[in-house]
Amino acid sequence: MTTLPHPIPYQGSKRALAARISRFVPDEIETWFEPFAGSAAMSLWAARHRSPRRIVLCDVLEPLTRLWVEIIERPFDLADRYQTIWSGQAADDPDYFNRVRERFNAGGDPVDLLYLLCRCVKNAVRFNARGQFTQSVDKRRLGMRPDKMRDAVTGASALLKGRTELRSGDWLASLHDAGPDDFIYLDPPYHGTSTGRDRRYADGLARDMLIDGLHALNARRLRFALSYDGLSGERSYGPPLPAELKLTQHLLPAGRSSQATLNGRTEDTVESLYLTPGLAEQPTAPLRVAQVSLPL
Repeated sequence: MTTLPHPIPYQGSKRALAARISRFVPDEIETWFEPFAGSAAMSLWAARHRSPRRIVLCDVLEPLTRLWVEIIERPFDLADRYQTIWSGQAADDPDYFNRVRERFNAGGDPVDLLYLLCRCVKNAVRFNARGQFTQSVDKRRLGMRPDKMRDAVTGASALLKGRTELRSGDWLASLHDAGPDDFIYLDPPYHGTSTGRDRRYADGLARDMLIDGLHALNARRLRFALSYDGLSGERSYGPPLPAELKLTQHLLPAGRSSQATLNGRTEDTVESLYLTPGLAEQPTAPLRVAQVSLPL
């Protein structure tokens, strides 16, 4: 498989940005940590292109963590179950998606979650204040076909099995055993997308709590890259992180905003990548990025 397998479609996935972000990733990594795993796009990239001895994935959404366990340890069984759920769709049964959503919200089955992520509008996950999945069905498509999903989950399993540990819960706690020879990739909920009535994530992360956590990582002299906030059209997701963190900020073009498209607008997105000291010098060839502060 020449292209990286991506079994979990997720709005905000770093699949398209992996090549740009990778230019700042060290060659030698003992353990790769991704405490906001989501679709784990960067971990899949690292598994192929950096081959760390160990990979640690964590997510606060426990069914998503269990989904990764199934993908890695039981890919064929998962693919069979996904096919069964996917094949249950019928043109004369428009309420099928809602029944699967109700079943997931009641029981938290990870394969139900996979189907919902594949079939919901723009793969844009939404949760209410009670932590229930609320996004609607995308009526224009049926979601990833079972044969393609089978290739994706077996490919991801081949990359991750035997060296990946799954954790669920607080992001900072998941890094308790990280050391100076490890690397941490952080892709937390953005400041402007994880609060309010229509949340994009099961659990938000207050900006001040993120900053406190980054100070803690700096105090331990850990290496990390952080994707956080940016610009979409004329709007900024939030102000730059404080200079006292001593992080280098790069602005990476991320293409068209899928959320703006969902709302009937055409906007280009630029995302911030913050790097700990030393990582900014990693690239061996020119990379077109901007080192500027975002407007308030």
